[in-house]
Amino acid sequence: MGEPVIHQVAELPPVRAVVTEHRLLRVCCPDCRTHTRVELPAGVGPSHFGPRLTAFATLLSGRFRLSRRETCALLSGLLDVPPSLGSVQARLEETSRALLPAYREVRAAVRASSAANVDETGWRLRRQRRWVWTAVTATATLFRLGRRGSPDARLLLGRDYRGVIGSDRWGAYRQYPPEQRQLCWAHLRRDFQGLSEREGEVARLGRWGMAECGRLFGLWGRFKDGQITRTQMARALVPVRWRLKRLLKRGMELKGKAGALCRDLLKLWPALWTWVHREDVEPTNNVAERALRKPVLWRKGSFGSNSGRGLRFVERILTVSETCRQRKRGMLDYLTRAIEAHRAGSPAPLLLAPL
Repeated sequence: MGEPVIHQVAELPPVRAVVTEHRLLRVCCPDCRTHTRVELPAGVGPSHFGPRLTAFATLLSGRFRLSRRETCALLSGLLDVPPSLGSVQARLEETSRALLPAYREVRAAVRASSAANVDETGWRLRRQRRWVWTAVTATATLFRLGRRGSPDARLLLGRDYRGVIGSDRWGAYRQYPPEQRQLCWAHLRRDFQGLSEREGEVARLGRWGMAECGRLFGLWGRFKDGQITRTQMARALVPVRWRLKRLLKRGMELKGKAGALCRDLLKLWPALWTWVHREDVEPTNNVAERALRKPVLWRKGSFGSNSGRGLRFVERILTVSETCRQRKRGMLDYLTRAIEAHRAGSPAPLLLAPL
């Protein structure tokens, strides 16, 4: 007899919320006529949503970007719990308050990190322009909603940040010295590609720049695959650096964007090569751009926030969501524990605790 053929079928069982009714007796003293009502049991708050149901509603809205109405419809159809829009909003605001300690924990860890990739994208507060900032490290991701400019870049990472900052060439990051920065080579390759599509000397400069970027990424890929060591990669990059500097010096005299690009890169020259000798730095800003993908999709569906409390909810739930993903933690379980601690007045569970 041969081995049996195994055929597994996964199915979703009927799901209904468990409703626990607490009857609080009220009695009257026959002597003083004072009315007394029994207190709720410990751990049972005034909300009609339990901690896990509150966490689930938050997950639907803050992680999977469902609108308040869609969240109500799903809770009603799936769990037979017909909440109102106001009750869902109240629970999201409660979760936001419960996540404040976790947000501060991540912010402190990011500001103490040795390297962080940062980026920003647009947001809305009613009709006012706002910006979503993100800072991504190896173990945590921080989001902050504010304005766009150098002061807000400082507010993201802290005024005394001493780590390496991976970013594009936007002017807000020029407050940091080039030796403390790593420019994104993916952005630079796109810049050279744009120049290559023009004519004359500008096109030749663009094609030459693209070729050097291709050699650089080829060496980086071989290093990531374990084919060469970091020392071998650094040695192989020496002629690339020499040719690129020669190219930029030749392009300085060009007019328009091509000349401006060459002059700018020569001023920021050390910021192009920080990644070569640092284990915690990469040559691109891809991790920060991927982190911003979620708020971009959220913005397209919600068009932003309607209040300052809404801004705080967005930055906190995005921070916890991305950090849980990085650390391979179950977000629903963490949210439930955070809400339970908040309702009990206990210390919040650590988000960055060793697993």
